[in-house]
Amino acid sequence: MKPILKLYRGYANEQELIVMGHVFKPTSIKEYDFQKKNLKNATSIINMFRIKTQYNADVYLEHNNTKIHTKTLKDGYFKFCVPLDKIDNYGWIEYKVSIIYNHKIITTKESYIHPHKGNLGIISDIDDTFLVSHSLNPIKKLYILLFKNINNRKIFKDVVSHYQALSSSGRSNNEEKNAFFYVSSSEWNLYRFITKFTEIHQLPKAVLLLKDIKTSLTDFFFTRSNHNHKFEKIKHILEFYPNLEYVLLGDDSQDDPFLYEAICKIFPVSVKAVYIRQTGNNKKKAAIDVLNTLESLKVAVCYFKNSSEAITHSKAIGII
Repeated sequence: MKPILKLYRGYANEQELIVMGHVFKPTSIKEYDFQKKNLKNATSIINMFRIKTQYNADVYLEHNNTKIHTKTLKDGYFKFCVPLDKIDNYGWIEYKVSIIYNHKIITTKESYIHPHKGNLGIISDIDDTFLVSHSLNPIKKLYILLFKNINNRKIFKDVVSHYQALSSSGRSNNEEKNAFFYVSSSEWNLYRFITKFTEIHQLPKAVLLLKDIKTSLTDFFFTRSNHNHKFEKIKHILEFYPNLEYVLLGDDSQDDPFLYEAICKIFPVSVKAVYIRQTGNNKKKAAIDVLNTLESLKVAVCYFKNSSEAITHSKAIGII
């Protein structure tokens, strides 16, 4: 057995490249099997939260014909924030990271996004924004996560059409797409599941920014959701790409309206539109109040039940 090196999609602006990943200890636990069903799927999901991370592992980023060295943090996470003198390419660009184990080099490739200035940046939540998760019912949400494999998980009708239109807005067919980010309170353990789900349904390729990894069943079953991570990650994106205009997409099952309100107040000229999906039978007064506040800040808002309404709104305001 050998350690496992996992890379995640990174991102760059004109001055800095950011790429990240995890190093895991050698293990006999198999990776999540997307074809497992029922109890076998539950076992496969649970195994994703039993994996053990490697502290202080040596990690090397190959960039501009040089190797940059760092070490993993206590949770096996590593992050390279590398200053750039110049970057000429745009779109998705490949990068390579390696570790050394028993004098052998283990190398993995991924890609990072370098978007053009002045175009749209789209930031979307995941659960109950495009992936049907039933966050209002924690027991049902857990049941679906454990017992429904990736091929049986549902996506909201017309959400793919909306996201694809936002991704290609203002672009010709041969250009790279607009920068897309999926920011969620899901943990890094679910990265492969989320990326595979988005590929199956042809959602735009995106940078994922997730919560700290979990490494025990106690953490899996008993930790509470904390959405401060989402606020900090979204704030970071807007600070990292100040020349993009942003579309924020979320739902009313948890705190998205309030997170987006705070973001719009801090960045009063950066957010072009906010979309909130209605997850219950009725619209929530608190969400309506937030969206009224955003309208007073000249942010276009849409509180919708079906993605067809969001598509109509996006066409009306000229972003697709």
